[in-house]
Amino acid sequence: MYQHRDWQGVLLDFPANKVVCVGSNYDKHMKEMGSQSTEEPVIFIKPETALCDLCQPVFIPQELGSVHHEIELAVLIGSTLKNANEERVSQAIAGFAVALDLTLRDLQREFKQSGQPWEKSKAFDRSCPISGFIPVNAFGDPQNAQLSLTVNGALRQNGNTSDMRTPIIPLISYMSRFFTLRPGDIILTGTPEGVGPLQSGDILGVSLNEHVLTTRVI
Repeated sequence: MYQHRDWQGVLLDFPANKVVCVGSNYDKHMKEMGSQSTEEPVIFIKPETALCDLCQPVFIPQELGSVHHEIELAVLIGSTLKNANEERVSQAIAGFAVALDLTLRDLQREFKQSGQPWEKSKAFDRSCPISGFIPVNAFGDPQNAQLSLTVNGALRQNGNTSDMRTPIIPLISYMSRFFTLRPGDIILTGTPEGVGPLQSGDILGVSLNEHVLTTRVI
């Protein structure tokens, strides 16, 4: 069973709750996906059953079609937020991590074409592998964080959070208008361009600034 940990693997005193995500938060990713621009952020939720440890092998349900990687900066919520202003949001962030928003791309494409919700393509079990968290005071500027992903040594994704369409603090404030955010909730902040398919046996290098993890796909 998944439990939140810090980067060194020490358990954190936060429950594993929902994951609130934003789609299309980087312009170049929108272009590669052919997504339409929207006035407000596109929000969806993964349940806590989507969470799993990125230090462990990444499981992909190949029987459900193509599974794509989407590397993202993850934010750990440390106190309750509802209709929160940006100052309150800043005070409520407990730490940052790197996560993969695994996506069943074939299913998502079908759902988009038919106007159906995305949940089955985004919220399936173990669809959110996530690293340990780095405390706020040890992280630096989250709005200037470098994310990169290699697959079998080849660079697939490389982006900076400074390119977000909706920055982290306003994004979380916006989310709190619709969903009460509780301690232990995770925010995923969108993915840069370069998303692509994963195969069993792939070796992944996942980087957040100078912090690097290596894992494999099963």
